[in-house]
Amino acid sequence: MKTIAIDAKKRSELGKKSTRDLRKISHVPCVMYGGAEVIHFHAHENDFRHMVYTPNAYIIELDLDGKKHMAVMKDLQFHPVNDKLFHIDFVEVFDDKPVIMEIPIALMGDAIGLKDGGKQRQRRRVVKVRGLIQHFPDTLEIDITDVAIGDVIKVGDLSYDNLEILDPVRSMIYSIVSSRVSAKGMELGEDEIAAAEAAAEAAAEAAAEGEEGEAAEGEASEESTES
Repeated sequence: MKTIAIDAKKRSELGKKSTRDLRKISHVPCVMYGGAEVIHFHAHENDFRHMVYTPNAYIIELDLDGKKHMAVMKDLQFHPVNDKLFHIDFVEVFDDKPVIMEIPIALMGDAIGLKDGGKQRQRRRVVKVRGLIQHFPDTLEIDITDVAIGDVIKVGDLSYDNLEILDPVRSMIYSIVSSRVSAKGMELGEDEIAAAEAAAEAAAEAAAEGEEGEAAEGEASEESTES
């Protein structure tokens, strides 16, 4: 995974006044957990723009007064009125300690369903995984080449070496639904389109779950026969 280096300074003072003073000079108060101690620090808001305003995930190399720490971004807070970056939480990471992180999804290939006139729906842009930091890729690739109209890719369909996926297995990631055209060949209204697409996605999910149920019943039947 790619790394972004940030030079920061430890906070010599804590409290509301100190925090306000930092924000007046466009510095962002930050805190880092996960190491031997909780570390409070700050840096100019421009130093964070490449890691905040992007869909990508990065390992952050923090230089705190000459001492380097590796970390991942855990949480962001923005000002409720002007949307300026308000606060960042980090988690310090180590080569031998698993960490949880959200990795962006990269769809690979051209789906059959799109060539047949279907419409693609992507419900998730990231997947939450746990693993050692050296095993984290820049993106989690998903091959959609064989996805036809009515097919669904769920979290439970994914598997990656050295990574544990933490999102619910039934959560939909990607699907192809039928075209937004009525039987008479007329364009549907926006409400009808939304209802039709929701129904198509629900049907695709139900079909996928039905296949799982049949597979489970088959396995149970085989076990009963063997016993």
